[in-house]
Amino acid sequence: MSVPYETPEEHLEKLLGRALNSFELPDETIARLDSALTFDSSLRSAHHSARRHRETYRHTFLLADGQALTLWELRHNTGPDGEPRTELSHELYTEEEEAHVAAARLVPGGCGADCEGADGQGMLCEPLPPDAFRLVVAPAPLQRAYAPDDSADHARRLLRRAENTDRPGEDIALLLRKALAHQITQAFGHPCRASAARFGFALYEHAFLLSDGREISLWEVEHTATPDGRHMCEVYVSEDMARTAMERRASRTT
Repeated sequence: MSVPYETPEEHLEKLLGRALNSFELPDETIARLDSALTFDSSLRSAHHSARRHRETYRHTFLLADGQALTLWELRHNTGPDGEPRTELSHELYTEEEEAHVAAARLVPGGCGADCEGADGQGMLCEPLPPDAFRLVVAPAPLQRAYAPDDSADHARRLLRRAENTDRPGEDIALLLRKALAHQITQAFGHPCRASAARFGFALYEHAFLLSDGREISLWEVEHTATPDGRHMCEVYVSEDMARTAMERRASRTT
């Protein structure tokens, strides 16, 4: 939601002023934002624990030519040394996946520079007593808010980076070529084994709206429960299959 009485110019100035990487934004993007008529800001996803805090915000500006331009803001308290700090850092990105990759790098023992992701933030397991579980309570269901943003290409890239052998097949890939719009949301409520506390686990639903009006969802599991601690993406056709995979991965680390 937009801040009352804050103009698009004021909001943009605030974003650029506090972002550590504002100098990396394309000049073309900044120039286009000069014509912003209004804006809307919303929390996309969040992770909070006793020590670490991480949030991703979506800032969408309506331009004078009728087009919309979105900036993705990552707020976190992880310092350059990887340790939590008292103050928050802010980063800005023009692509949601760029913000997601940046957020994934904040996970202890997480992905390296070549990791690729789809949406923002992961659920991080914190140290707990042996054989204990941590459960994040699911929020109330939200209505679909599809965004027409190269959705067929998004589906193609999602399936391409999936490394699990039981990932969706060619039949699903063919269906998703008809995708007109999509929505990405983080799914909560999955217990992570405390013995895998150094690994990061996250579950996302990628909901697609097809040209014939049908809806189809893919479920993405992102984790670092790999032998070398690298970031890994798995994709499944159902939530149950995805959650089973998460539990299986966590069990292997016990």
